[in-house]
Amino acid sequence: MILDQIITSRKQDIEKLKAQMSIQDFIKQIEHNSFHKASFKTAIRGRFSNIADGDGGGVFNIIAEVKKASPSKGLICPDFDYIQIARDYEVGGAAAISVLTEPHYFLGANAYLTEIKETVKLPLLRKDFIVDEWQIYEAKAIGADAILLIVAALNQQELKELLRSAYSLDLDVLVETHDEEEVKRALEANAEIIGVNNRNLKTFEVSLEVSERLRELVPKDKVFVAESGIHTKDDMRRLKELGTDAVLIGESIVKSSDRIGKLKELKEV
Repeated sequence: MILDQIITSRKQDIEKLKAQMSIQDFIKQIEHNSFHKASFKTAIRGRFSNIADGDGGGVFNIIAEVKKASPSKGLICPDFDYIQIARDYEVGGAAAISVLTEPHYFLGANAYLTEIKETVKLPLLRKDFIVDEWQIYEAKAIGADAILLIVAALNQQELKELLRSAYSLDLDVLVETHDEEEVKRALEANAEIIGVNNRNLKTFEVSLEVSERLRELVPKDKVFVAESGIHTKDDMRRLKELGTDAVLIGESIVKSSDRIGKLKELKEV
């Protein structure tokens, strides 16, 4: 499975970088940083928890993704001006920005996140394959406001420990799930933001029915995020009706010739 390959690759990277930087080195860097503080959780929390009772107010939040490539799609954005992309997202009304930093399969880089942090005011999610506490300190040091943890990539003890480490650094955590068991594990580990990835990691098949099926398992006091497979206003309406707080969208916006217009169009639901 591609996830296993990526995790193996990242573990190799981590071992190499541990020889160069210690957690104490990152702590010193964090103490000297002057990045502006932005709350990812506050930015993406919606007001649709009572939509079934007729409360349709609030703003549907979009986490717009800065992504150059992916294992399933290959090169997505050949003309990858990540700074301009981030600026477009801010102007277009994104609630937050997700920045891919995994270098081998997604062609990401830590520098992308840091430079974007210095350019826009929106909270930034470091989207990577985090399996080691070292990466959490690194995320804080490069300017992230939140990190991604993928339940399928971690055992339960690892998930709990990495969540605690992130919270201790005042980082929000988007905990990504794919099925009922993973949602239960995320909640048991004290996740506050639950993401449901509509993409099957084994087949790459995408269906919004995954979010529809799992939404009812996530308590209303948690933040619910739908990820992958969101391209149209109809998709947005469908997820809004579920009481979704935010959606994470990458390909359909980053590939658009008018990213600002695409964002504004998707928000009009």
